[in-house]
Amino acid sequence: MRIRAIETHLAGNPWKNWMFVRVLTDSGLTGVGEGTLNGFARTTEAAVHEMKQLVIGRDPFDIEALSLSLLRDLYSDGGQIQRCAAAAIEMACLDIKGKALGVPVYQLLGGQVRDRIRAYANGWYRCDRTPAAFAEAARATVRDGFTALKFDPFGTAHLSLSKVEENLAISIIAAVRAAVGDRVELMIEGHCRFSVGQAISIGHKLAAFDITWFEEPCPHHAIQDTIEVARRVPVPVSSGESLASKQRFAELIAHGAIAVYQPEIMVLGGMTQARQVCAMVEAANGVVAPHNAQGPISTVACLHLAASCTNYLIQEYFDCYNVAWEKDLVTWHPTLGADGCLDLPTAPGLGCDLNLEVIAAHPYHEGNYLPLFAEAWQRREGGAARAQLAAPSGAG
Repeated sequence: MRIRAIETHLAGNPWKNWMFVRVLTDSGLTGVGEGTLNGFARTTEAAVHEMKQLVIGRDPFDIEALSLSLLRDLYSDGGQIQRCAAAAIEMACLDIKGKALGVPVYQLLGGQVRDRIRAYANGWYRCDRTPAAFAEAARATVRDGFTALKFDPFGTAHLSLSKVEENLAISIIAAVRAAVGDRVELMIEGHCRFSVGQAISIGHKLAAFDITWFEEPCPHHAIQDTIEVARRVPVPVSSGESLASKQRFAELIAHGAIAVYQPEIMVLGGMTQARQVCAMVEAANGVVAPHNAQGPISTVACLHLAASCTNYLIQEYFDCYNVAWEKDLVTWHPTLGADGCLDLPTAPGLGCDLNLEVIAAHPYHEGNYLPLFAEAWQRREGGAARAQLAAPSGAG
């Protein structure tokens, strides 16, 4: 069996265009993958088409060799863009391999160690940035079945917060904790916003709310800053979603200060790369909660990863709060149970395919990205909605 062609498909999800691939083989088997990267859908799509000549004509079973070609042989470092393009192709090849062998992808990653994946909700707080609005949204999310919630209460903060803004953020966290009680876990998202001093100040205030972790408090390019915060605050710190190589994870792990590691399948270059990072973390007696803020194929890939990792803690899950048409975009999506856990796909390969007609009905929009430093970014309304709000009165 040989790779015959690679297609790309962009879906215009309002808060982040999703980039999917289909890898076609001469046997008739087709695999799907995802390489979504906020704000770079067309750029990553272009990278797929520039890189595909490295794998067309080759055996899709040779996952490690294909990944080596995609991640090493160009020599130049394309960063997250190159890694996301490579991940999409690798994921689709794993899908093909699983289908050909008649097994789910998690059997190719070491086999199944669990059949239920605990999830935490994200994307649920598309509301006004007030304590009352966040509290009501949190109560609704718990009613949906979630036992853990993550949110960023910090508005448009960059490096620092005024006292008024800091007090508002802490009031929002307090309101959410009061709304959901002490049995629901809370994760506080930092989105790489803060200087070391500001992050330490906030971290001490977070201790009153029994949080599960304070996520990426400092810009990811300076690992030592995050380590400094982790060592000086009385709450667990998580990090890793922005690191684009195993080598960067080795540096992060070596400090022994991070409570929860968050590899991102696409940013790392694929499922096998992420699985190797999970093993590195396990060797250091650590746990992983992989980042997943992309599309539904990414979610399915994370479930396969979770099924095969003994040190998997919990899974990030947006799908309940995405656009309504997402459920029609794929042929399978997980069900959230009353225990706050997701079920696993059981069909061979990823166990999930794309509906190309739905993608065609929701095309790419250049303004669809998550503008984390813009007012009301948490509404995740996308470029089309922002353009409509900015249009002059009476515009069509």
